[in-house]
Amino acid sequence: MGTTEIITALLTLLAGIGVFLIACHMMSSNLEAAGSDKLRALFGKASGSRLLGVGIGAVGTAAIQSSGAVTVMIIGFVNAGIMSLTQAATIIYGANIGTTITGQIVALSGVGGNMVSTTVIFSAFAGVGAFLSTFAKSDRMKTLGGILSGFGMLFVGLSMMSGSMKSFAELEAVKAFLAGISNPLLLVLVGAVLTAIIQSSSVMTSVAIVMVVAGLITLDQGIFLTMGSNIGSCVVAIIAGLTSGKNAKRTALIHLIFNVSGVGVFLVVSYLMAGFGGGLSMGTLLQGAFPGAPQTQLAMFHTVFNVITVFLVLPLTNPLIALVSKLVPDEPESLKREEGPKLYYLDEKMLSTPAIAVAQLKNEIINMADIALRNFSLSLHIICTLDFDRVEEFRANEQELNYLNKSLVSMLVQLSNKHLSEKDHAYLSTAFHSSSDLERVGDYAENIVEYAEALKNGGDAFSSKAVEEIHALQEKIELLFQHVMAAYMQNDAEALKRAESVEDEIDDMTEGMAKNHIGRLREKACTPTAGAQYLSLASNAERVADHFLNVGHSILS
Repeated sequence: MGTTEIITALLTLLAGIGVFLIACHMMSSNLEAAGSDKLRALFGKASGSRLLGVGIGAVGTAAIQSSGAVTVMIIGFVNAGIMSLTQAATIIYGANIGTTITGQIVALSGVGGNMVSTTVIFSAFAGVGAFLSTFAKSDRMKTLGGILSGFGMLFVGLSMMSGSMKSFAELEAVKAFLAGISNPLLLVLVGAVLTAIIQSSSVMTSVAIVMVVAGLITLDQGIFLTMGSNIGSCVVAIIAGLTSGKNAKRTALIHLIFNVSGVGVFLVVSYLMAGFGGGLSMGTLLQGAFPGAPQTQLAMFHTVFNVITVFLVLPLTNPLIALVSKLVPDEPESLKREEGPKLYYLDEKMLSTPAIAVAQLKNEIINMADIALRNFSLSLHIICTLDFDRVEEFRANEQELNYLNKSLVSMLVQLSNKHLSEKDHAYLSTAFHSSSDLERVGDYAENIVEYAEALKNGGDAFSSKAVEEIHALQEKIELLFQHVMAAYMQNDAEALKRAESVEDEIDDMTEGMAKNHIGRLREKACTPTAGAQYLSLASNAERVADHFLNVGHSILS
């Protein structure tokens, strides 16, 4: 085998890895888009038992074919304070089981041996999916095409990697070199480093499988490389945790400790088997269980390894959480900085799982609506009482509304470029307007506080009758808000109709307020300056109601 053949084999291996990585991404994004609603519902049940959490993590990861994406998403949930460390830990355990499905898919291909035709059949799915993606008119069919293309490309990449491995298997020098790497710890380290570099344990496991099938390495060597890939897969989570809060760092540490513990247990078992088992090894056990199928042997080890690790660590979850809490302690109160505005539910890392990010975006808008109503109510309290003790709270809320609007617009732009379902795309098109409407509510509340400052500086105040009318209007707007949010959160058309009815009443009330104000002016019950501020307040309150109703109308899209 000459230099040209060696270079060709290396380039083919690199190309195969590239195709495999792209295929994983295609399958992940399209599967997530196709099952976004079910995926959101699945993770919404994460507060149940620990076994349920493991099951949710396994099913969710198997569904989107990316344990890294699930782990990063969970770190985002923990960072946002909407998931406990216990819930996060159990889902991460399950994600390690779910990620083994890729190895089982690879085993299905029967890379090498007598099942090459199966690989060719599966590879043809790439062409079928490409035709669907190109010529289908509905987004649903295009998504299906993307799934099929990704699935087919998995096997195209595997076939390329397998071909390159066969070329290397012809080189005695390569086989001699790989045969010399027999130390389990060194093999685990190699597997971890390579996985950290390519950031995909699925690719590392798949490469190990084709190397075992090609005869470049033994099954036991493949087992230790696969164990190392579990540790290397933690790099993505660690990177995500480093830039997040304390609990997010703890979640990433749980992931690392979980995988290192599993590898440690299996290394000890392998050393005991080698020392006292008379030449017995994990590889020989698997060869006996699945004779003549090296790809299945290694894929099954990967699954069994993760399942056993989960059942070993699951009862130790509380001590594990206590340990990571000590390793990453809370800052003393004296060192804590005062928190500024922030997103509560959405994190940039969640963009790696767009379907979940859309659900969290909706939660952010609901939270923004609560802040907007709270500040509007506070502005009415200030103008009716001319008590400015809480004006700093008001200003902080207004600053937060402005921050949330800008941040959500940025998230919306990024999400709009992701692969989403038709329903999620439709929601994004309305979310921008909803965020803007709520920011405008804050602006009108700010106007009302300015009117209050003008009244106080001028020595004026509203009459008791005017204050009564303002309170009645406030009650109506708060009732409108309740109906709007019921419509928005539950997609409830009947609640929207009730909100529209209340909004009509608010229009009538503000017209009545203007007439009553003119009567009070005639009776000299209020000053012209106070009257002008009163009319402006009524007009602003009516617009606040309109903006809240706009948020409700977004469900019609």
